[in-house]
Amino acid sequence: MPPKGAISVFDRSWYGRVLVERVEGIAKEWMRAYREINEFERILNDHGTRVIKIFLHITPDEQLRRFRKRILNPTKRWKLSYEDFRNRKKWSAYESAVEKMLRETSTAHGPWHAIPSNSKKYARIEALKIIATPLSCGVDLAPAELDPEVRREAGELLAIDPAFLTGSPPE
Repeated sequence: MPPKGAISVFDRSWYGRVLVERVEGIAKEWMRAYREINEFERILNDHGTRVIKIFLHITPDEQLRRFRKRILNPTKRWKLSYEDFRNRKKWSAYESAVEKMLRETSTAHGPWHAIPSNSKKYARIEALKIIATPLSCGVDLAPAELDPEVRREAGELLAIDPAFLTGSPPE
């Protein structure tokens, strides 16, 4: 878990239990994961961690377009594996698993934000909006004061009057 004041991004993380384990039949106990996930995220929230869950959704046609673009570009081929093609054949099973995951694990302390992502630019902007709002709530966004030693060293090395390095930036 991230230390206080830090930001961490978890890609899939504990949701693999209700997606991959379910679809692939890896574990028989995956059903209890919904309750465990909700409890874990509630505990995080109770201890001051802001949990922001984003699901980026693309259509099957867009996935094919991206596969084609990647496989034809030698510098992007590394992004594809046999697993991508194998998993694509299970699209409907994963889609059902995702729908249930979103339904069962979207809570007041950890709501899901599903973003249509055929357009990467749109998806990125929407994700940043969703992330910025709760993370900035209650956070002092004023510029930090310079450490006096940094101000002194910068003044000497950069020939800047140290008095200028206090307060607000010039407009």
